[in-house]
Amino acid sequence: MSARVSVAATARLHLGFLDMNGGLGRKFGGLGLSLDAPVTRLTLARAAQNGVSGAESARAAQLLEKAQAVLAPGSAHALTIHEAIPAHSGFGSGTQLALAVTAALRRLEDLPHEPAADAAMMSRGARSGLGAGLFATGGLVVDGGRGAQTQTPPVIARAAFPEAWRVLLVSDPAAVGLHGADEREAFVALPPSRPDESGELCRLVLMQALPALAETDLAAFGAAVTRIQEIVGDYFAPRQGGRRFTSAKVEAAVAKLLREGATGGGQTSWGPTGFAFAESEAAAQTMLARVGPQARAEGLEISIRKGLNRGAKIDAVYARMA
Repeated sequence: MSARVSVAATARLHLGFLDMNGGLGRKFGGLGLSLDAPVTRLTLARAAQNGVSGAESARAAQLLEKAQAVLAPGSAHALTIHEAIPAHSGFGSGTQLALAVTAALRRLEDLPHEPAADAAMMSRGARSGLGAGLFATGGLVVDGGRGAQTQTPPVIARAAFPEAWRVLLVSDPAAVGLHGADEREAFVALPPSRPDESGELCRLVLMQALPALAETDLAAFGAAVTRIQEIVGDYFAPRQGGRRFTSAKVEAAVAKLLREGATGGGQTSWGPTGFAFAESEAAAQTMLARVGPQARAEGLEISIRKGLNRGAKIDAVYARMA
């Protein structure tokens, strides 16, 4: 039997860290949401020698070799990246690509599906377990941060995102969020947050955002996210030109969406993508009609997305060899 495995992994929003203080022995923690798009789609098959083609091929080739060394030593594969989540846009593209490659290899080699273990193996999730958690389950998840013995920060809560709600995304193609060595240096340089800030963030998640999801209360959920973003944005502002957003144009567009009736405005990770929530497709379309023309005239990209309440799709196709 010959086989090929296809994987589709979707973007995520990082809605904010919970504890940049670390006084209780754990640091970071976070709140994240799976989106229905953009998507990384790839196909993996056995081959006589390694070959990688398509978007992000150089990055994917390194990831494939790293995964093969641990999961299938001495093997060779053909990897095709059909489309990829935009890099350095705040969508967690690197982690999703790494987990998609390892998930495909595991399925092809009949190995257990272990996203959290793969995140550690592929050196992803140094500060966040959201990528692995959302790859596994989708929806909205909370990770418990990194402790002294942590491999991948554990998922401690998961909730379904209401089907009717929508997410408006605004991105600035001319800007790039911090990544790589610059990102690592930023985390080293920033001082610990105040304990009371961490306390407020955790309270907002446990006593407002998660209950609001359970009761489908967008106003309460949005208010919690907005306040989380204010606290986190102020903390990271020294590394973002003194602003809560990497892109001033995105910040202005998100503010306008909030004035038009959206809620929960903020920036995912280091940006340059911002977001806000709407109660329905119709409401989101109305906001898009009012804000979209000016945003696009300023060179921004603006779109409507849904939350995704399932993990990555992993499909194997087998064919009998002649």
